[in-house]
Amino acid sequence: MTITSTGQVPSLGRRQADAGSTLTAAVLGFFVVTLDAVVVNVALPSLRESLGGGISGLQWVVDGYTLMFAALLLFSGSLADRIGARAAFGIGMGLFAVASIACGATPTLELLVAARFVQGAAAAVIMPASLTLISQAYPDAKQRARAVAVWALGGSVASTSGPVVGGLLTMLDWRLIFLINIPAGALAFWALSRTAPSPHRVVAFDWFGQVSAVVAMGSLTYAAIEAGSAGLGAPRVIAALAVVAVSLLGFVLAQSRVTHPMVPLDMFGSRTFRIALGTGFAFMVGYYGMPFVVSLDLQGRRGVSPLGTGLTFLPMMLVGLALTPFSARIVERVGARLTIGAGLAAMTTGLAALGLLPATSPLWLVSVLMILVGLGGPLTMPPVTAVLLNHVPAQRTGIASGAFNTSRQVGGALAVAVFGALLEGNDLMSGLRSSLLIAAAVLLAATLASLRLPQHHRNTGEI
Repeated sequence: MTITSTGQVPSLGRRQADAGSTLTAAVLGFFVVTLDAVVVNVALPSLRESLGGGISGLQWVVDGYTLMFAALLLFSGSLADRIGARAAFGIGMGLFAVASIACGATPTLELLVAARFVQGAAAAVIMPASLTLISQAYPDAKQRARAVAVWALGGSVASTSGPVVGGLLTMLDWRLIFLINIPAGALAFWALSRTAPSPHRVVAFDWFGQVSAVVAMGSLTYAAIEAGSAGLGAPRVIAALAVVAVSLLGFVLAQSRVTHPMVPLDMFGSRTFRIALGTGFAFMVGYYGMPFVVSLDLQGRRGVSPLGTGLTFLPMMLVGLALTPFSARIVERVGARLTIGAGLAAMTTGLAALGLLPATSPLWLVSVLMILVGLGGPLTMPPVTAVLLNHVPAQRTGIASGAFNTSRQVGGALAVAVFGALLEGNDLMSGLRSSLLIAAAVLLAATLASLRLPQHHRNTGEI
């Protein structure tokens, strides 16, 4: 419960207003973070035409954002706990707005990639802070689960509107896809100004762990992207993989020895924690990797316009948008394990079917099959997020949400890197099929693992 500066407990109406403002800010934060992850896909051919560059350049436009998002999430989860979620969220939103303006004004592909790196860093600060704000504003587990479902709605709206809005704006000027973040950011700041201050802890940062995590993730992404053009046996690829191994070893050693690690290793002793991270990783392999390859296929091989590409994705996104508000109630009725498993199974089926479609299949069939992938969003992410938040102690929600979202973004970054390499090393249709079938296999593994999640998510005080 929040205590005012005068030492008095706020009234019920004030607490509800604070919670509502907090949720509004968190939803808008998730909206802009998700929008910039999906809106760029339909603009990739226009970006290449305007700024130049091949498949690897486009991969870095996507993965520059995702890589920094993933690499800094662990640090940002700790940051939200240390300086307070409200302060961290404000810093992240301000940096995101500045980077969005830079993306829209860039004259070269290299500067665009640099600005996307900054956007990703800002997004990394926003995401765990938004979840921590919700956890603090809604101490009751049932109310928190419903608030998380509303928070997820922000991502669903962004996912739904992103391809279509991106297609429309790209027909005018692709730079506009980045500038639309500014009004949403301004509204988020207004809502944040009406929220209660957040508690914070004063402990040292795990700088060595953070640096080793950034180096490991960056090297892994670089190796995957370069393997597509240079080959897996190229010296620079082998060197990058060696750096990955050394950095990961350094990270694990740091987490086992420092006083205040970014991710205490005892958290991995929890089966629920491990499955939640694996689920987040697998989900993003399909949900993030599939639009990347399908967008390039539709506009490259089939000659579909940016707007037509966005409309092809629209049914998939609309299903997710319509179902997201009901995800918490579905879990209350049938349990978390069944809901999450059904969502992952639907994604597996959709990705496999898309991967096996004949090259001449009509667009309406592609659009219909993508609906199965869209079902995975509301059926998987809100409940698995709620399971995780209710599974860890309150003082570790920032760390847990940071680790969870890191696994998600690593999945997305590796999907774009690997799938892009497959597109570059094969003909477009062969690369598309291989990518989608790999994604289906990863989702199948996550589906089987989800059967071991607890049926009902209660705060057990574990970890």
